[in-house]
Amino acid sequence: MTEPNETVPTTETEQHKTATHFGRWLVETAVMIALAFLLAQGIKTFVVQPFVIPTGSMEPTIMTGDRVLAEKISLRFRDPRTGEIVVFDDPTGRHPQLIKRVIAIGGQTVDIQDGSVVVDGTPLNEQYVHGKVTDPGTIPLPITLAEDEVWLMGDNRPNSGDSRFMGPISESMVRGRAFSIYWPMDRISTLALR
Repeated sequence: MTEPNETVPTTETEQHKTATHFGRWLVETAVMIALAFLLAQGIKTFVVQPFVIPTGSMEPTIMTGDRVLAEKISLRFRDPRTGEIVVFDDPTGRHPQLIKRVIAIGGQTVDIQDGSVVVDGTPLNEQYVHGKVTDPGTIPLPITLAEDEVWLMGDNRPNSGDSRFMGPISESMVRGRAFSIYWPMDRISTLALR
C-alpha cells in the first residue's frame, strides 16, 4: 500500500520518463566529473602544483617528506631569480623532480673559495646554510653561466647533489617556484625569498 503523497509509476510512459530522468542525471554527473578532472589537471599543469620533497638537501628550510606548493605562472613571464627555491626536472633521472635554491643566474660567474660561494667575485651571505661549509664538487670552478642557465644548490650543503655535481641547469628544466610548505601541519609556512 502506498502513502497518499507517494507516486508510483503505473504506466509504461511514466516508467520511461523516470528512466529518462535517471539517464539525464547520470550523463550530467559524468560531464561534471570530467570537467572537474580537466580543471584540476589544468591548474596542476599551468598554475600551482604540489610536490613531495624526496631528499634532505634543503634541510632545515624544507625537510624530507614535506609537501610544498610551487607556482608556475610567474616563471612563464620572467626568469628565475637568485634566492628563489625552485622545483626542476632531475637531470640524473633518479627522481621526477628536485628542489634547490637559485644561487646564480645566466651571465654570472660562480666559484667556491674557503668554504663559501662566490658569485661575480663577491662572497654570498647565506644564512640559510646555518654555518655549514660549502665544499666544491666535481664541476670545475669558476664557471660562467650561459644566459639560459641557473646554478642551483641545496641549503644542506654537505648532503646535496646539486650544480656542484651536475653542472648548471637549463631554465627550461625549471617547473615552478616553491612558495609554501603545506604539510605536515606543524610546518605550514611560506618560503620567502632569502
